[in-house]
Amino acid sequence: MRVSKYIHACLLIEDGGDKILFDPGKFSFVEGLVEPDDFRALSAIVLTHRHPDHFDDEALRKIAGNNPSATVLTNSEIESRLSPHGIGAEVFETGRRAVGKFSLEAVVAEHAAILNAETPRNVAYVVNNRLLHPGDSFDRSLDAYRGIEILALPVMAPWTTELEVAEFARRISPKRVIPIHDGYAKEFFLKQRYENFQKYFSQLGIGFEPLSEPGDSIEC
Repeated sequence: MRVSKYIHACLLIEDGGDKILFDPGKFSFVEGLVEPDDFRALSAIVLTHRHPDHFDDEALRKIAGNNPSATVLTNSEIESRLSPHGIGAEVFETGRRAVGKFSLEAVVAEHAAILNAETPRNVAYVVNNRLLHPGDSFDRSLDAYRGIEILALPVMAPWTTELEVAEFARRISPKRVIPIHDGYAKEFFLKQRYENFQKYFSQLGIGFEPLSEPGDSIEC
């Protein structure tokens, strides 16, 4: 299985000929370093919640148009929003299902509290029992996946601190971490924080995989 990062929370996961794209939001495309046309032959597009840094209407229309056989998997909030635009989506909020060679599990995980706004419905997804993408959540429901191989870890956000990030990773205790939710930070700052996280997680026996450039990947 190969995991590639395309800025912020957008991950492309490949297993054989199957590909799943997670959270192609505005932050991935705003600088032109990544284009919707870059994603082809997808088996599924998975959207954790409706915030624009995870879900971009325009980009999604292009990606879905380029991948007519791809299934869009998401929650009920996004499904109702996509329907008027002619984009079919399947509500997948709990349980398991197969996508090609992939096994996906969905679990409702409450979005972290945010300032001056109602929190959206957030669904976390587990891929092949090996990778957890929590969306914007450090919810206790995710403790069930303690010891998972790979955690896509939100490392910076208006709704968290570095201490809370570190505590969530300690709770989940994955073998490896991929940092996500960092698409609005300057390169020099990211480098500095990545180095600090890498130092901290190494003391816990957790590998830290920066995936600093769009398309950087790991094999697992």
